Amino acid sequence: MAQLTQKELLEKLFHEDYKNLKGKRLRMTRLRVPGKEVCLAHVITPTQDCIYQNLGLHIGVHKGENHKGEAIGMIRFTPWESVVVAADIALKSADVQIGFMDRFCGSLILCGRLAEVQTAVEEIIRFFDEALGFRTCEINKS
Repeated sequence: MAQLTQKELLEKLFHEDYKNLKGKRLRMTRLRVPGKEVCLAHVITPTQDCIYQNLGLHIGVHKGENHKGEAIGMIRFTPWESVVVAADIALKSADVQIGFMDRFCGSLILCGRLAEVQTAVEEIIRFFDEALGFRTCEINKS
């Protein structure tokens, strides 16, 4: 899809009114309308402690819990509330823990053994694609 110039956009939006509005001060507002998509799916196996610390995964929810040395799966959703469904799928499909979940921004971080995190992320992507009809992305691994 080719990008429109500002002039072409205004002409499309205002049709006949464009000639009357020409030269007048207009205010443009941009907004994001979330669609049904999984826009990031990434699995990493960090080698440095700072990654766990910067993500807040070194704190632990329960006494003695420590995610150091575990794989991390990061997934981003729109609409943002979808993260709740994804967390449920992850916990039912593999032995993973929720490292972080934000239903206001659509972010989910999973922790666990590499094979378990990969399984959970793959199952989430499959479910959102096949059952919910979301636009999904490839799973990146590093």
